[in-house]
Amino acid sequence: MEDIIIESTKKTPNVDFSTNGRIRMNGRSTPEDAGGFYVLLLNWIYEYCKNPNQTTVVDIELEYFNSASAKYILLILRELVNVTDKGYKVEINWHYEVGDDDILERGEYYASILDTEINFIEFE
Repeated sequence: MEDIIIESTKKTPNVDFSTNGRIRMNGRSTPEDAGGFYVLLLNWIYEYCKNPNQTTVVDIELEYFNSASAKYILLILRELVNVTDKGYKVEINWHYEVGDDDILERGEYYASILDTEINFIEFE
């Protein structure tokens, strides 16, 4: 299993999924074919979760994402949260810009439906 590093574009986020337990996404996510973009990431997450690090740290810092992306972000987070049932630790950091209540509320929504703790980190 290898790391995934994808440079951001105008419509897709920067992605850095590392087998060392660091999972990062930042930028904007509005791909026209969200399934086409996220299938590679989901497949990587499925494989990673078969044998994860003892601690996985997830950093999500998206300035905007559309509803299609939201679905896949939820699937990624759900799969990662599920490994906590096997005794692994997952720390999710949800970064949002000062005053960006929409992004904050999306993170709070994910925390509630996944029934997990998310660290909300505000930045300027």
